[in-house]
Amino acid sequence: MPSRKPSLRFRVAAALALSVVLPLSVTACGGGSGGDDGKIVIGTKFDQPGLGLKNPDGTMSGFDVDVATYVAGQLGFTPDKIEWKESPSAQRETLIQNDQVKFIAATYSITDARKEKVSFAGPYLVTGQSLLVKADNSDITGPDSLQNNKKLCSVSGSTPAQRIKDKYPGVQLQQYDTYSACIEALKNGAIDAVTTDEVILAGYAAQSPGTFKIVGQPFSEENYGIGLKKDDTDLQTKVNDAITKMEKDGDWAKAFEKNLGPAGIATPAPPALDK
Repeated sequence: MPSRKPSLRFRVAAALALSVVLPLSVTACGGGSGGDDGKIVIGTKFDQPGLGLKNPDGTMSGFDVDVATYVAGQLGFTPDKIEWKESPSAQRETLIQNDQVKFIAATYSITDARKEKVSFAGPYLVTGQSLLVKADNSDITGPDSLQNNKKLCSVSGSTPAQRIKDKYPGVQLQQYDTYSACIEALKNGAIDAVTTDEVILAGYAAQSPGTFKIVGQPFSEENYGIGLKKDDTDLQTKVNDAITKMEKDGDWAKAFEKNLGPAGIATPAPPALDK
């Protein structure tokens, strides 16, 4: 990847709750990844405010949701023809390989290991791994400070969890199925910090004003891509074309501002696509 601007800093507003935009109806489950019944099945997260969230009324919201909806529109599927499928980090490759989804937009970092199993379009967003702690915490300042018997939570099958295992083996890493479970564990004191990408942490922090804070500097660069069937170059090209169009016509910036702007995140320039 070409060099980029320094990682975004996230100023989570203490009194600001994350807004949701353009709610989208969740259609009835039908099976398959789309086509025969005129629908398309898209994978995303259901528990990440600002990115991929299933709301109490059953609608979907978030930046990943808006990007996926735009892409689906370019492929000929209106929002009412989208069936959303929850895609936990550890299940994403399997969902794609088993044709349970057409594609996945779910804070899905592009990595060489994943490219062996699936293909990617994008990236459509760049962020970096960071740490979330309780607002009154003063002894965790970055990953190195976690090696003093601190309990850190991340999600099974995620890039952030693997990075901690590889680079910070002294940390007591606990892996849960979802980040929302990590957030609850942090809230009740079962763990000391949560690690994942800053853009995800910012959404959770903004959802509970004054409860959490992001600490330290980002210690990675994550390129979010849209995962799809391995070597499906036709779909890959169409999705890349859709992302490019979304960026050029201003809808990408509008979606970012509406979903992540309330968390204090300045809208960046879209990343260049992988060639």
